[in-house]
Amino acid sequence: MEMIRRYWNINLEEMLEAGVHFGHGTRKWNPRMGPYISAKRKGIHITNLTKTARFLSEACDLVFDAARRRKQFLIVGTKKKAADSVTRAAIRARCHYVNKKWLGGILTNWSTTETRLQKFRDLRMEKKTGRLNFLTKGDAARLKRQLSHLQTYLGGIKYMTGLPDIVIIVNQQEEYTALRECITLGIPTICLIDTNSDPDLADISIPANDDAIASIRLILNKLVFAICEGRSSYIRNP
Repeated sequence: MEMIRRYWNINLEEMLEAGVHFGHGTRKWNPRMGPYISAKRKGIHITNLTKTARFLSEACDLVFDAARRRKQFLIVGTKKKAADSVTRAAIRARCHYVNKKWLGGILTNWSTTETRLQKFRDLRMEKKTGRLNFLTKGDAARLKRQLSHLQTYLGGIKYMTGLPDIVIIVNQQEEYTALRECITLGIPTICLIDTNSDPDLADISIPANDDAIASIRLILNKLVFAICEGRSSYIRNP
């Protein structure tokens, strides 16, 4: 199925207002980001927003087409400034997500992850049906702590039944382990990258400020809108 090119209403003024263009200090940069930097201002690199818009548009095209073909997405962002935005975006687009610590091997050791998820589902059912109330206080407390731990780290992927088709990563530097797992498994990735990142690692790298909540939210909102449009397109044209 050929990809449909769409206009995603990505404008430079909106990105400027969100601070998408602000990079890291000029001492903390990756030389490979040179082509994506337009200037230096007060010791800070400024991202070329024309290129940001171009790659964001390509990413929107990709996720639209994938959503239209009923593909599954995983959004990863565990930094405190990204966590809430990741949760909101994933829920809105009906995607899986990880917004706390990335547990090494979530993807590359999928059989172990499946076992953990099944344990998670079993514990949730036991709590829901009141079975934990029939255990000793010690056993019930232990299982509740285990359930809380699983909810914290695996709650966003509790309905994931297999490896995702596309992974969206909010901060490449912070989520390097997740990115490496995707590369190992050949899972396509879309990364939001700041001026200290390597733009050659992800399938689509979107140069943007990965420290500002407004910037993260704007990028995710565009991608989520494209995913939702793709899902709607499938419903309209089964």
